[in-house]
Amino acid sequence: MLVVLGAYEVETSAPTVRCPEWELGRGASLRCGLHALASEVEAAVVVLADGPNLAPAAIDRVVDVWHESGDRGHPVLLGRSVWERVPDPGARTLPALLVPCDDLGSPGDVDLPADLPERFKPPPAE
Repeated sequence: MLVVLGAYEVETSAPTVRCPEWELGRGASLRCGLHALASEVEAAVVVLADGPNLAPAAIDRVVDVWHESGDRGHPVLLGRSVWERVPDPGARTLPALLVPCDDLGSPGDVDLPADLPERFKPPPAE
């Protein structure tokens, strides 16, 4: 796991990398994170932090399909061969191979603290 920092500081125990070009867009931050990976890394799974209910099995499926085809899937798995082609707005414009994960449920979408699933909310103050 690697967290890319730009506009804001984030408290995390995960390794971090700072992206000085974060203002260019999500793609710039993504490229910073990808470039920080070891040279022997063949692919990276990119998971959005605002999907706390993403089933781990969805990631397993994407990785399995990538091993079979070498293509990009969803959640996003980017092989090293496309890392240089990630545009500033993000990877959405790159061709994608969809991997069915509908049976695993929605990953969720957290935009505000109130959107967090109960299991992630702090206990009420006493």
